[in-house]
This record gives sequence, structure tokens and C-alpha cells, in this order.
Amino acid sequence: MFEAIKRNWYKSRIKDSSFAFLLDEPKYDEFVAFDCETTGLDIKKAEIISIGAVKIIGNRIITSDKLDIFVKPLQDMSAENIKVHHIRNCDLTNAIGVEDAIRKFTEFIGTRTLVGYYLEFDIAMIDQYLSKMAGIKLQNPQVEVSALYFDKKNDPFGSKNVDLRFDSIAKDLGIPLFSQHNSYYDALMTALIFLKLKKTNII
Repeated sequence: MFEAIKRNWYKSRIKDSSFAFLLDEPKYDEFVAFDCETTGLDIKKAEIISIGAVKIIGNRIITSDKLDIFVKPLQDMSAENIKVHHIRNCDLTNAIGVEDAIRKFTEFIGTRTLVGYYLEFDIAMIDQYLSKMAGIKLQNPQVEVSALYFDKKNDPFGSKNVDLRFDSIAKDLGIPLFSQHNSYYDALMTALIFLKLKKTNII
């Protein structure tokens, strides 16, 4: 009941009715794994430069239905940024504006459950734009794969030191790493990690 009340409250605050579908009933049986590449880790200063996402239905990753977009930042990226994500300023020549990217992303995810690695940061990046555009934030259910993995590897007291690095999780679960590093392939890796953990009855 609380969720319904909260959604009705958000509906009363929405500034752009074209985003109203985000407040429909959640699709708990379908998932979207996603990842953002950004110009930094400070949510107030960083800009989104790419978004990758893939749908998961049942035990299948729907690679034929994916989101893989570049986003044009307001400022050129520094050499330090480029070393992290290997996206150069010239790669963003034909990138779309951030508002178009947010709209494409929300249309892709609908009300599906969102799956990610350190998902809180990526959602916060999306929300800072969505709240300006629509007056609401994402209400989708969320699954954090690092938390699922921690629960799988730890004891009931949470006393073990668990390596939660993305590459370490993938290697331990027997998932091969893609040589290419970008938001789409990171989202695809996250989907594979999620399905592997799902099969172990963690979720």
C-alpha cells in the first residue's frame, strides 16, 4: 500500500506527462541490467557520456534488444577521464544530448527491475537529470549484484572479507571478461553475473 501511495504522490508532482509510464506498476518478472560511463565520480559535477543496457527475461539475456548510446557532455573530457573509460572526445562527435539519452533510457527500462554493479551511483546520475526533466525520480525496483555476491560468499555474521571488485566477482563465478570495456559490455557482464547468482538461489 505504501508503494501505491508513493506513486500517487509522484504522479501529482510530475512535470512532463510523457514520463508518467514510469509510475505504472513495476514489472518484477523482467529486468534491465545497465551501466553508465561518466566524466567523474562526483555526482554534482560529473556528466554521463554513455549508457548501456540489456533486458533479462526469465533466464535469457535479450541481446537483440539493447541500449548502447553515447552522450555529448557539455565540456571536453580530460586525459584522466579518457584513461578510465577509453572514450575520446572525437568518439562523441555524433553523440546525442543528455535529455534525449535520458528519454531513450527510460523508454527502454519502463518499470522493469534495474540490475547493476554499484547501482546507487548510476541511478543517482540518471535521477539528477530525470528530476529536472520530469519532476520525479526512478521508482523501479533495484538489484545490486555486489550485495548478492557478498551474501553468497559470506557467513551468517558477515565477518568475511569478500573481494567485491567487478573483475574478481566475474572470475570467481566463471564468467569470461570481455576485452572491450564500455557501458554496454559492462551491462552485459552484469546481466551474466546476475543470472549466475540467480541460479544459486540467492535471489
